Amino acid sequence: MTSFNIQVGIGSHRARHMFLHGWKYVMPHGQSLRNLERIAAVLEGTDVAGLNEVDAGSFRSQYVNQAGFLADRAHFPYWAQQRTRDFGDFAQHSNGILSRWPIEETIAHSLPSFMNGRGMLENRLNAGGRSLTVIITHLGLSRHARLSQIRDLAQRLRGRPNLILMGDLNCTARSPEMRLLLNESGLQAPPWSPPTFPSWSPRFSFDHILCSPDLEFTMIETVTEPLSDHLALKAKLRWDSATAADAKHQ
Repeated sequence: MTSFNIQVGIGSHRARHMFLHGWKYVMPHGQSLRNLERIAAVLEGTDVAGLNEVDAGSFRSQYVNQAGFLADRAHFPYWAQQRTRDFGDFAQHSNGILSRWPIEETIAHSLPSFMNGRGMLENRLNAGGRSLTVIITHLGLSRHARLSQIRDLAQRLRGRPNLILMGDLNCTARSPEMRLLLNESGLQAPPWSPPTFPSWSPRFSFDHILCSPDLEFTMIETVTEPLSDHLALKAKLRWDSATAADAKHQ
């Protein structure tokens, strides 16, 4: 599993780029496709990738649907996306999922937001004959917004089995928001949460992969190559021993 805020292909990897490259959020630039090619190379080794800050095909991305581009370049047979803010030709903000397993159902949910631009992309996958739900989300910048969004998320996800939640949650592993999410949803965090932001000097664990108790982490790490203002977060999970034993005897 990989969670990656790709920053619409801008490729910031120095603090000064946040200011000098700000225009790239709204204008096309020659490096974006090369940056996406490099991101695709990172994603090739994963079964499922959750993407944040993906443009769905507008002027600033040279009308390239970035989720589709990455699916093609990284050889994912299945992908889906959720447009969270559609500004037509100007910009199309979205969450996305790329999968090597069939996506049998996709549902786009909105989350409480001042600008009506936050959502969760719910996907039901056929993972080798087992049903697995993968949720991709990107939470707000203010704590007030995040708490409201997390309450909504927790209500939707509470007690659901075979579930993975991942994305840029804009809060750290020890934040009140994360404690609320884990307590109210019943999801579990990995043994530790590597810092992912800013990519050139990671200090904050803003990107997360969480799972239901019937799954367990065997690895969690970042991809240290800075291809965005966030580092990619990678995890390996497996069905826990009790779940595997139950499935074997069914």
